[in-house]
Amino acid sequence: MADEKDYTGQTPAWCPGCGNFSLLATLKKTLAAMDIPPHELIVVSGIGQAAKLPHYLRCNAFNGLHGRALPVATGISMVNPDMKLLVTTGDGDCYGEGGNHFLHAMRRNVNMALFVHNNQIYGLTKGQASPTSRQGMKSKTQPFGSLSSQFNPLSMAISQDCGFVARGFIGDREHLQHLMTEAINHRGFSLVDIFQPCVSFNKVNTFKWYKERVYHLEEEHDAGDRMKAFQRSLEWGEKIPVGIFYRHDNNRVLTDDLPPLKNGPLPLQDFDPQETTQILEEFY
Repeated sequence: MADEKDYTGQTPAWCPGCGNFSLLATLKKTLAAMDIPPHELIVVSGIGQAAKLPHYLRCNAFNGLHGRALPVATGISMVNPDMKLLVTTGDGDCYGEGGNHFLHAMRRNVNMALFVHNNQIYGLTKGQASPTSRQGMKSKTQPFGSLSSQFNPLSMAISQDCGFVARGFIGDREHLQHLMTEAINHRGFSLVDIFQPCVSFNKVNTFKWYKERVYHLEEEHDAGDRMKAFQRSLEWGEKIPVGIFYRHDNNRVLTDDLPPLKNGPLPLQDFDPQETTQILEEFY
């Protein structure tokens, strides 16, 4: 049986009080409860405070470019679909620089769990508005307030028929662990958008602000009803729902229909270097 200590990596360098600490602790607890061996897990990230998380875990990891975690993870999935694949990223990294990749990873239904640390601000680059910042939010780079409308990742995901769409809050770790577990177990692309306050640069969307607003979706909420799920994803303001908004399990994943994988994951297939040489010679 795995233990949380089995996943302990480097000492985190986040700001004191950062919500990422709770997120990391919850993820380690989730992995231990699921008994996923560190050597069978790979975590991919881009750039940002959230993207530092793989450094603080003991597992296989790939730290990519800003906004480019999802295409890297897609490639990994195509090479070895048997690996447990997680992507950890921030709202700016994923929905801003990586917005196009976010859309197409859902469309391809890549078998991965995407955990987005959503603090509604850019943390690593010191506090400019992100795609999920509210319209009108003032920052160092938007002194007159953000002119862009607030991006709704859940509504986008449900509109594209993403197989698993959820939202969590680091202030409710037991509930967040449940969401993480369900997302990892889901076969296909899973999105968990996670409210994680930035104590240094976002003085509006604080832990208290979220605590006063978030509430669990009702047990009778039908996560299989796409239209109702979309309607619930639009709720925002004095009350904000968290939980599993939408889920379906009837889609094939990207790697199901890749001919090179018909004999199993590439690392387990026989490899003849001579075949590679012959292919390269065609380009001489």
